[in-house]
Amino acid sequence: MGELFNLLLVHPTINLLLVFLFLFNLLRIPGAFGFAIIAITAAIRLIFHPLYKNQMKMAQQMEEIKPELDQLSKKYKNDKQRLQQEQLKLYQTKGLNPASGCLGGIIQIPIFIALYQVLRLFLEGKSVKTVISQVNDAAYFDFVKISTLNPHFFGFDLSVPPSQFQQFGYHYLLIPLVTAGLQYLQITLQQPAKKKNAIKPVKQNEKSNESKPEDFQQMMSKQMRLMFPLMIGYFSYILPAGLALYWNIFSLISIAQVKNPWKNKK
Repeated sequence: MGELFNLLLVHPTINLLLVFLFLFNLLRIPGAFGFAIIAITAAIRLIFHPLYKNQMKMAQQMEEIKPELDQLSKKYKNDKQRLQQEQLKLYQTKGLNPASGCLGGIIQIPIFIALYQVLRLFLEGKSVKTVISQVNDAAYFDFVKISTLNPHFFGFDLSVPPSQFQQFGYHYLLIPLVTAGLQYLQITLQQPAKKKNAIKPVKQNEKSNESKPEDFQQMMSKQMRLMFPLMIGYFSYILPAGLALYWNIFSLISIAQVKNPWKNKK
């Protein structure tokens, strides 16, 4: 299974990165490897923009019918089978297919896993010589093969983890801070805007009732909004800076994309 994954996804990703690296080196652009990471991340992210847009649109539409779903949950709370039937009818009436939004996300996962593995191959190799050998073995064309690899990019060594800031400079501490901040902003913007009229006052006799599933979901959503950026920020602290560059470009493009489908909604 690993061999097939490498053949279908990892090796093509290596070659795409090598092509970008070749082009930036040909143009004699300083920090060519860093720009190659930016280019391949942006290219893959934009290729999947239609799927991502559909995913975000579906999330917004599901948020819009949430009050109706809540009413059904309350009405048929003791009849799960009837609840599922009524929910399906509601989806059909509104012309929604929740699975279509999930499908777009599922398709993207192996692509970005492959990209992540490729970047780790370039940045976490035992030695530059070993990395070059492994990369060139996967190259489809001789002209994209490399003889050297310069990981420096705007004052940062992309192969160095920020955790080694005492040796390489305190400016490396900016990396996990920026990474965590962008992740938080991305997650916050991805939350569908709730309608003001969807918030209903809680009646006195309802206060003693057990917690609703949506209350639990909101609590988990708030926790994830904080914990996930902290987790990514920590990873960007202990892993090579080049991986943080990948995460940050990914986040910036997502931030630019995520507002579009909702903002343009008529």
